[in-house]
Amino acid sequence: MSSLSEHGTHIHFRFASKRMAVLELNNLSKHYGSTQALRGLTLTVEEGSVYGLLGPNGSGKTTTLGMALGVLNASGGTIRWFGQPISSDSKRRVGAMLETPNFFPYLSARQNLRVVAAVKQADDQAIEDALEVVGLLARQHDAFSTYSLGMKQRLALASTLLSKPSVLVLDEPTNGLDPQGIAEVRTLIQRLAAEGKTIIIASHLLDEIEKICTHVAVLHRGELRAAGRVSDILATTDRVLLRPSATTTAATLQQALGQFPWVTDVQTESDGRLSAQLAEGYDPAALNKALFERGIVLAGLEMRQRSLETQFLALTQAQ
Repeated sequence: MSSLSEHGTHIHFRFASKRMAVLELNNLSKHYGSTQALRGLTLTVEEGSVYGLLGPNGSGKTTTLGMALGVLNASGGTIRWFGQPISSDSKRRVGAMLETPNFFPYLSARQNLRVVAAVKQADDQAIEDALEVVGLLARQHDAFSTYSLGMKQRLALASTLLSKPSVLVLDEPTNGLDPQGIAEVRTLIQRLAAEGKTIIIASHLLDEIEKICTHVAVLHRGELRAAGRVSDILATTDRVLLRPSATTTAATLQQALGQFPWVTDVQTESDGRLSAQLAEGYDPAALNKALFERGIVLAGLEMRQRSLETQFLALTQAQ
C-alpha cells in the first residue's frame, strides 16, 4: 500500500514494508553560517535496496552522505544505522567512496589494495576477493597508471569492499567516466546489488538513477522534493490533451471529466486546453467515446508523452 500527499512540488510516497531499515535520517539539517545546505531531510533506506540521491549540483547530496557517514556534523536531526546511532561498529559495516582514492600510479592494483588493506586490517584473501568482484584479477599486476578511467573507478570500488561491508555508499560513482567506463561501473553496481548488498548512490544523472536504482530521493536546494520507488517517482506518464469545441466551455468539459474515475489529474494548460492522465487500460479513443455519449464534442484530442527529464525538471524547479 502507498499513500501520497502533495504540497506544491513536494511529493512524498510511503510504502509498507517488513524489510529492515538500514539507514534512517530524521529531520536532518545542515547550515554553514546563514547558508542552509540541507533542510529537514527525512528518509529511510531499506535493506537490499539500491537507493539513489538525485539532484543537481549543490542540491545537498554530498552533504547528506557526509553527515550519514559521520564525516560532517549535522546541525539538527538524527541519523541511525541498523536501528542504532552512528558507532564504530556501524562504520565497519559500511563501505564508502565519497572521493576517488589517491592510488599510487607506479604500484599495481594488488599493491595499492595492500596499502588500503593495512589501514582496514584486511587480509590477502579480502584483496583477492575484491579484485575478483570488480573484474581486475587479470590486470592486478599492472601499474595503476596504465588503467582506463573505468578500471580506476572499479579499483576504487574494490577498496571499499576490503572490509566486506553490507552497505556501500557511493558519491557520483560514474562522474567523469567515458561511456565504456560508465557501463563497466553500472554493471558492477548491479552485480553487487544482486548479491544482496544495500547500495546508496548520489548522482546528478537521471539516466544513471533510472537504470541502477530501486528507490530514489529527489533533492533540490537542500530540500526533499520526492521520495519513493523509481518506478513511481520517475515513471514516464503520458497525458491526454483535450481542446473543447466552440459549443463546449472548458468548465463543462472539466466537469464531465470529473465523472470518470479512470481520468485523473485534470489540469488547465497555458493555451486553454485541458490535460489529464488515463488509468491503465484506457486510451484517448475510449475517452472521446465517453464524452461524445454525454453530448460533448472535442475540437482536438492528442497524447503528449512526458519524458523523465520533464518530470525531473518539474520536481526541481525553483520555488
